[in-house]
Amino acid sequence: MTEARQHQDFLEAARVDEAVFALRPDYRALLIAVDGLVAGPSDAESEALLQRAEAAAGAWLAERPVTELPHVVSWREAYQGFGAKPNRTRNSLEALLRRTPVGLPRVNRLTDIYNAISVLHQIPLGGEDLTRYQGSPALIRATGNEIFDTASNGEIVIEHPEPGEVVWMDDAGVTCRRWNWRQGRRTQLTDDTTSALFILDALAPLTEDDLTAAADDLSGHLGRLGPNVTITRRLVTPGTASAPGIASASGLLGEEGRS
Repeated sequence: MTEARQHQDFLEAARVDEAVFALRPDYRALLIAVDGLVAGPSDAESEALLQRAEAAAGAWLAERPVTELPHVVSWREAYQGFGAKPNRTRNSLEALLRRTPVGLPRVNRLTDIYNAISVLHQIPLGGEDLTRYQGSPALIRATGNEIFDTASNGEIVIEHPEPGEVVWMDDAGVTCRRWNWRQGRRTQLTDDTTSALFILDALAPLTEDDLTAAADDLSGHLGRLGPNVTITRRLVTPGTASAPGIASASGLLGEEGRS
């Protein structure tokens, strides 16, 4: 079985629980599986992209506070919907936007690229090492018994989500807490990652055209990170699931891969 076929099967098995859609019927998840990446430390291209994102955010935040940006408003409301306090645990988009005045983090080129795309398209976006997954991703309302493998002050820590908290998880435990607040240690991207999963989280007023544009931008940059990059994507919406499409080495999807 080819890597592309395996990734297609992986995405087809991904699910969003009905309890999550009951909380936010406007939620959509666009999942992108990428193989053939030549990862590495931050480089000139990722630096240029981060600088673009910082400049764009500076212009937006000169006109209004971050808490008034439309998609940030929606995510703050979503966090309140499952009992989180958005001033204490901020969605990943808001957290990045708040960092732009002093500079976005430079981590590695995969993380740098998706952080920049997140800011440029004003969408929460997470990236994980696909080879570290056990089973396929699921977005659920937690029972509180799930395991979350994280780190604090350099020490490995096992946490448990709050009952009702929205979490991404696989068969081994939680991969991201509070929808898109904090990713786990086990599946984090590294300088050695060659296969990755990216999750784009959308709420109204972000349109599906906006969501597709963000995915296309991300795919374009990822497609240049290796000579044989393949990209598979799947859009998950309430009551529907689009068929994944497979991209060539360019990393750009044909129309059959667009949702």
